[in-house]
Amino acid sequence: IFATVMSGVLMFYSSVELTGSVSDFTGRTFSLLTASAGSPYFLVTVCVLCLAPLISKLPTKAVARLIIQFAILLILSFIAKTALKHITEIPRPYSYQLQSLEIVHSTDEFYQLTDSEKEKAVQLATANVSDWRTSHWQGETNYSLPSGHTIFAAVCVVFWGGFFWQRRQLAAASLLILWATGVGVSRIWLGMHWPTDILASIAC
Repeated sequence: IFATVMSGVLMFYSSVELTGSVSDFTGRTFSLLTASAGSPYFLVTVCVLCLAPLISKLPTKAVARLIIQFAILLILSFIAKTALKHITEIPRPYSYQLQSLEIVHSTDEFYQLTDSEKEKAVQLATANVSDWRTSHWQGETNYSLPSGHTIFAAVCVVFWGGFFWQRRQLAAASLLILWATGVGVSRIWLGMHWPTDILASIAC
């Protein structure tokens, strides 16, 4: 269901203009969505979701088993994300914006810079790009595919969405899918990922 919803959204929201002004409401909304699935705030999301079996009053052993299974999935997803980024080496969308602004000659040149040089290059874009976006660009100067944020969101949907679905807690499952879709859209809005990154991350 999540993959279908996300695919439908991406049919209408597959690209975004990264330059120009951004309202504080829009910037804050997308930043909060992306933060909820990124370091370190993903831990808050994890803690909230892990309360579900406690609220459902499951036996202690069942709760422990669920949390251990979830932790294993998160570790495997992190390993997969890290490995795939090194294998694919696809430039992030914002690196093409830096090229368009003539801050770097090419995306290849950008990725050959040191971390401090990358941050300086991003800083030069603040005259044309909102701080709501560039603040994220400076913190994530690695490659694009896959989206770690979306993989995390997808793991949450697969695991806890299944938990809610089995118990006919459809409202909770729907909210989880809505949140995960918002995370995927936020990554595109920020200029961090391509739509194909989002779909590949769900498949991963």
